[in-house]
Amino acid sequence: MNFSIRQIFTFREVMRSGSISQAARTVGRTQPAVSTMISTLEGELGFSLFVREQGKLIPTPEARFFLEECETVLERIERIERTVSKIRSHEAGRLRIACHPAAAGLFMPRILTDFLQGKDELEVSLIMRSSDVIEDLIASQQFDIGFAETPVPRPSVRQMDFDLECVCVLPADDPLAAAEEITPQDLDGQPMAALFDEHPLTARTEAAFHRSGCRFRKRLELRTWTPGLQFVAAGMCYMICDMITAYGCLQQRQTTAGLVIRRFRPRISTGVSILTPGYAAQSLTSQAFTTRLCQSIESMQAQMNSSL
Repeated sequence: MNFSIRQIFTFREVMRSGSISQAARTVGRTQPAVSTMISTLEGELGFSLFVREQGKLIPTPEARFFLEECETVLERIERIERTVSKIRSHEAGRLRIACHPAAAGLFMPRILTDFLQGKDELEVSLIMRSSDVIEDLIASQQFDIGFAETPVPRPSVRQMDFDLECVCVLPADDPLAAAEEITPQDLDGQPMAALFDEHPLTARTEAAFHRSGCRFRKRLELRTWTPGLQFVAAGMCYMICDMITAYGCLQQRQTTAGLVIRRFRPRISTGVSILTPGYAAQSLTSQAFTTRLCQSIESMQAQMNSSL
């Protein structure tokens, strides 16, 4: 047999309406076209679907039995159409995201919260890992999107890089809060919170102090920047940190009301990247979220630049 979904759909409409003319209006075709379609379907099936009695279209017993099977097929097709529509509009599916610590606490959840509105059937996995682990997770295609410190390029990972300016966080009641910019001379010998020695940003910060002939005094060594905000608010230290952490500070003023953020000169920056598998095609949902994440990073940079 060689009949089409359109023929099955048209047959169902004729069965529902009991009229060729009414079915034609429903499916948007002419009455002769519907009659021809039903006749062709009968030829494929090898039996009659309708008989006319006193001007009325009467379904045969075979038509009623055939309709049961058609309903099952059409319900499945309609379910597929709904699923395709949800996939096309990024409302269904699965999205796996690996995020480095600086963005995992607030920045990424805020973006996801906005992205997931109206997408009740979209499932998301969000994990926090170090940047080197994230790179391997993306390269091995275990996750769809990674957000990490910029890695060395490799073929198995596609990356979109961003250069983010680092800033100085200090207590709001500190005399330095009145300055527009903070320099190594301002912080010479002062207690600092910084990441572990092996982190590139720590090395760049120390180098900036040394080039200025100033002492970089690391009082508190951290694995992530977030705890440092509390230490700074308590007046225990100063901190030169990444823009994402500082942006989170601005977004949570109720918990960091005792902090101010200032530019640090000479300029120090840290690179972050959106990572996707290099040897796999991105899903439509992954592409849409990548675009949203990129827009959010650019928006963050604009907001931070206007606030500094």
